[in-house]
Amino acid sequence: MDIINSYFELADGNRMPREGFGVYKITDQTILNQSIQAAYQTGYRLFDTAQMYGNEAMLGNALKDLDVNRDELFITTKVSEANQGYDQTVKSVQQSLKDLQLEYVDLLLVHWPIHQHFFETWRAFEDLKKMGLTKSIGTSNYGMGHLQLLATKAREMPTVNQLERHPWFNQSAMIKFDQDNHIITQAWAPLGRGRMMSNPSLVSIAESHEKSVAQVILRWQLQSDIAFIPKSSHTERIQENASIFDFELTSDEIKQIDSLNQNTRISQEPELVYELGHQYPHN
Repeated sequence: MDIINSYFELADGNRMPREGFGVYKITDQTILNQSIQAAYQTGYRLFDTAQMYGNEAMLGNALKDLDVNRDELFITTKVSEANQGYDQTVKSVQQSLKDLQLEYVDLLLVHWPIHQHFFETWRAFEDLKKMGLTKSIGTSNYGMGHLQLLATKAREMPTVNQLERHPWFNQSAMIKFDQDNHIITQAWAPLGRGRMMSNPSLVSIAESHEKSVAQVILRWQLQSDIAFIPKSSHTERIQENASIFDFELTSDEIKQIDSLNQNTRISQEPELVYELGHQYPHN
């Protein structure tokens, strides 16, 4: 197994790479072009962006510059809170596709749940799939309650639920819920945005495998049977993050990493975003 040949079968019959490449906060065209080129050459085929990131058009340019067969790529984007609601969702996705210079995306996600447009946004997603503007539809930052509420009216349930997930916030109950409901969990911020690289337990495990702490964390994600999207603009780190298929963590090491859980988020609380209808100041 390697990064190119490691896929999940989604509930709708489509395939999604287990490890993808996130482009959050990469807003320089030259750097993005270089990062996408390095990632593709390393074996990444999934590239994840969002309307909120402000770089869909830059990613479109980078993908055009890459000049490969569209069928080789798996492109994800997400609809922001400001663009939710049926008509606005459809309009914004059409603009996203124009910016990305694509006829369709492979996966379209609701970026955060908000109560004001909860059901009509999802109805737009179902219709956008019927229109061929996305291959698969999913959610991001949805908790159990949000998915259970969605199930009361959805014609089609999400194939993917993208969540904050790292050793300090391992989301074990949420992953189990997703699995029980045939939803693939995909981890964003899978490395905890670098906040645990000096953790003694992780350092010890990394040294025993002659790997980096980042590689150990990503291997833990892989062995947790979820998808994940690390990001970097440095070629050596892009390559390092993909080099996790040549070793295996023991069950004891997995338990050690699981024990680091603090139920501590580094980003927003989805239920508050749902109630407020937008993200809120968060340190």
